[in-house]
Amino acid sequence: MPTLSSPAQIPDQTGRTIVVTGAASGIGQAAAAALANRGARVILAVRDHEKGRLAARDMGGSAEVRTLDLASIASIRDFAEGVHEPVDVLVNNAGAMTATRQETRDGFESQFGVNHLGHFALTNLLLDRITGRVVTISSSAHRSAQIDFDDLQWERRPYRPFGAYGQSKLANLLFTAELQRRLTSVGSPVIATAAHPGWASTGFRIASGNRLFDALMAISTPILAHGPQGGALPTLLAATGDVPAGSFTGPSRFGGVRGPAGLAEPGALANDSETAARLWEVSERLTGAQFPLTAGRAAS
Repeated sequence: MPTLSSPAQIPDQTGRTIVVTGAASGIGQAAAAALANRGARVILAVRDHEKGRLAARDMGGSAEVRTLDLASIASIRDFAEGVHEPVDVLVNNAGAMTATRQETRDGFESQFGVNHLGHFALTNLLLDRITGRVVTISSSAHRSAQIDFDDLQWERRPYRPFGAYGQSKLANLLFTAELQRRLTSVGSPVIATAAHPGWASTGFRIASGNRLFDALMAISTPILAHGPQGGALPTLLAATGDVPAGSFTGPSRFGGVRGPAGLAEPGALANDSETAARLWEVSERLTGAQFPLTAGRAAS
């Protein structure tokens, strides 16, 4: 079984180009820094360009910053149109969590819009230039979630912040499964993988809607959770390790909370092929982004 206990164990990445969304802080920054230190040319795809510039300045190796706002389909298209070179790995890392219902510029519920739809659009708009892997970051919160196709945007039911977050993270895994099915069907060598960081202290604030729970998490997380470097290990394993297509990685100790990265088992709903296919169709309709590969193009 593949495992990773230190960023120093990842293979040499010299000559590879890797795009990491949300790489200005937290797990994304830690993963990008580790990849740059191993020789990769890393593109930090970030909403705040100045924050990204400061993060890139502190990284060893080659790191450049490009603006990407996953809450805007127009920004996603602009970013994708600016990527002219082959991309070895796309890491869909950026995430949003909000305590109240908010909307993206396109009117999507923000957690579903940024965490799933934004990365769905980005992946499909870049896919004809991706040569190696698409890694999408999920969360253990997916295990208690479901996809409500009758109210994906939480417009009719009472808004539950953690429920919306969990739905978006389940969508990440369903997206990975359906993406892999489509890549396989056209004979593409690209593989789709997913990862979750476990319990990580990164500055990403929990917003469950329960003030007491959120306060307890704010106190306990810096004490009990691992830091960004530990949280990035599953991402690095999924991006560079000898893992199967469609696999899911996460911390291997304490019930998947922390420790070395290894293969993980997703929740049962994440393996529902009918739900994955339906979600893909809905996501295409909402974003206007479609799977661009055919058997001929994938093999060329």
